[in-house]
Amino acid sequence: MVLTVILATVAALIALSVLSLLVRGSSLDRPLIYGGSLALCGIGLVAGLAALLGQAPAETSILPIGLPWLGAHFRLDALSAFFLVVINLGGAAASLYGIGFGRHETAPQRVLPFYPLFLAAMILVVIADDAFTFLFSWEFMSLSSWALVMAHDHVRENLRAGYIYLVMASFGTLALLLAFGLLAGPDGAYAFDAIRATHPGSTLVAIVLVLVLIGTGSKAGLVPLHAWLPLAHPAAPSHVSGLLSGVMTKVAVYAFVRIVFDLLGDPAWWWSMVVLALAGVTCVMGVLYALMQHDLKRLLAYHTVENIGIIFIGLGLALGFQAYGLGWAAALAFTAAILHVLNHSLFKNLLFLGSGAVLTATGERNMEHLGGLIHRMPLTAFTFLVGCVAISALPPLNGFVSEWLTFQAILQSPQIPAWGLKFLIPAVGALLALSAALAAACFVKAFGISFLGRPRSESARRAHETDAFSLTSMFVLAALCLLAGILPGYFIDALAPVAKSMVGASMPLQSGVPFLSIVPIAEGRSSYNGLLVFLFMVFSGVSAAVVIHQFASNRMRRGPAWDCGYPDPSTQTQYTASSFAQPIRRVFGTLVFRASETVDMPPPGDGRPARLVVRLTDTIWDALYEPIAVAVAYVADRLNKLQYLSIRHYLGFVFVSLVGLLLVLAIWP
Repeated sequence: MVLTVILATVAALIALSVLSLLVRGSSLDRPLIYGGSLALCGIGLVAGLAALLGQAPAETSILPIGLPWLGAHFRLDALSAFFLVVINLGGAAASLYGIGFGRHETAPQRVLPFYPLFLAAMILVVIADDAFTFLFSWEFMSLSSWALVMAHDHVRENLRAGYIYLVMASFGTLALLLAFGLLAGPDGAYAFDAIRATHPGSTLVAIVLVLVLIGTGSKAGLVPLHAWLPLAHPAAPSHVSGLLSGVMTKVAVYAFVRIVFDLLGDPAWWWSMVVLALAGVTCVMGVLYALMQHDLKRLLAYHTVENIGIIFIGLGLALGFQAYGLGWAAALAFTAAILHVLNHSLFKNLLFLGSGAVLTATGERNMEHLGGLIHRMPLTAFTFLVGCVAISALPPLNGFVSEWLTFQAILQSPQIPAWGLKFLIPAVGALLALSAALAAACFVKAFGISFLGRPRSESARRAHETDAFSLTSMFVLAALCLLAGILPGYFIDALAPVAKSMVGASMPLQSGVPFLSIVPIAEGRSSYNGLLVFLFMVFSGVSAAVVIHQFASNRMRRGPAWDCGYPDPSTQTQYTASSFAQPIRRVFGTLVFRASETVDMPPPGDGRPARLVVRLTDTIWDALYEPIAVAVAYVADRLNKLQYLSIRHYLGFVFVSLVGLLLVLAIWP
């Protein structure tokens, strides 16, 4: 029954896309498409929650479309129900935001037809139950999201972003196509049930694992496959950026979990080594790249890379624990990973929506041109601050809970007998701790430079608060960040069926723990109570404010910030985004970015201004992608001559190819 509702929702979203073409250009297009998407995502959210919390048995359905001998298989189980909640919750928030934000969209006809298609495609991916349907939905998702990235195609940078995204998406789909082809075998067993029944050899499994990491990692943003993400996510409209970063990357996580934890069978310990190594590098590189950014949306996009690394750390730990039969530890690590999937979806969507409100009010994404917005956009500033605290993994918000659970799983690594993991897991734990500290520094920079201080441009001085629809969407997400942080036990219990189905175990029941604490393993080891932390913070803050205002000297007065004895009305004397990141750039820049600084200090008497020029290099792009691009261009230039041959040459090529194929068939064993 629930699966039928989900399929009906997908059909309605596709119909809504067609309807957008009929009402194109009218005053009803924006409220109709976004309002309809909001209602349909609400239905999908309720259906997903009913399937997840009801713990009903898996539902299946086969439709007479797709491959003639196979049909289209769909399945709704605990894992797909959870990701349906993530997709529809993010889609509902973005749709509500879009009702107000869409009024400022310069090219609505480039967004509205593809927006519901994008939502429908993501839903189809998580309920697909055969390889053909999965890959068709995956490519459907890639193409619809590419169209949204290209909505503002008049900007040259967006054209480059769309091109790179399309190339990377095609490369990832090819990797998944090869992976499913190997799993299906010569008999073409494309249904997931048939794949589960097979038992591929270790060599085949190794190849499939690498292909799956390439296919899903390129969509999720694992380093070094992240090159498209910081280009494409900022290029899209802000509510679409929230979906790309907060939701679509989680669909890629779903694909990894479905294939590796479900279809490949029992894991080997070395799977964990590969996943953890990539994840540890990803989380640190993502936050370091983010710290160097001045573009607010690009900063948020790079932080998606970091958080994907955190999620894959949990998944890698779960694989290692599961390989050695440590079900309780595997359940802890897996629950931490999928809880961070939900948490990241909430606060990253919130932050992108907040950046969209700033962009609408000021026309600026460059933090160097912002400042002082807390006085002009106080409600947006509050919600953005909530998102900054959550993504920095500070209590009592939700980001802290899932990262704390991940650290608790890391502390269980001595239980693993493999020496490789005994050395690797503590190293990854150190990288995770480093990334958490750098993330806090990064969002002090993001909020402080953008919202505090004095306005750095005229557009920042003229900023105004955003519309009611956008604010409502942001406040709902901020409230969910707080709720998941102070009452995490209920969320963990809701995820128990997902962990049970994937790793064969679940965390202890949390709802029965006194005082709403969460206990990952046993009370004697560790526990955390987000509600008590929240109440203590509220009580301490209110008490301090009351004491200060009631008993402080009556000579206290408000005044400007201390100017170090050199009063200067110029906003140029403030800290900038570049100066804030300078100490961290000095430490990591030479190794990671090959950073260089050029100082032009005029001599006394010279009226020229002093200048500091900083150059940063994307070493991964230069080392990996640039040589590939040069090689492809070189080969293409050489092969271009084939377009100008005579008919005799073409017939000769056909004859040689035919003879070659016949020889292959003749000697094939």
